[in-house]
Amino acid sequence: MLKDKAAQYYNNGFSCSESIIKACIDEGLCPEEFLPAATSFSAGMSSGCLCGAVAGAQMVSGYHFGRDNKFSNPIIAREQSAAFVNAFKERNKFTCCKILSAKLEGTAKKEHCTKLVSDAAEILEELIKVKV
Repeated sequence: MLKDKAAQYYNNGFSCSESIIKACIDEGLCPEEFLPAATSFSAGMSSGCLCGAVAGAQMVSGYHFGRDNKFSNPIIAREQSAAFVNAFKERNKFTCCKILSAKLEGTAKKEHCTKLVSDAAEILEELIKVKV
């Protein structure tokens, strides 16, 4: 399962965004060239804004459904983006890294972020399966 692979990568030193992308590369859902691009989305783009796991999942969704790409349909791309965010918020209430990880440090933060990575990967996998 994508969520298990993503969580494993996260727990073995990849960032949240990189873990989503690396798991997706393994599953043939995006090209290897995505991995370096994912680094800049880590830790809320290093500013605490958007959760990196959310950003990584959106990159893969855009790859599949975005303009001039695999299943090219900008309307579906935007629908998928909204569906992902809504599903993530249903589970976690927010997409902002600062809010999601507020007051967490060390092991507690790592465990919490592992759950966020798992959630993002699971939601992404479901959304891609529905449309592909």
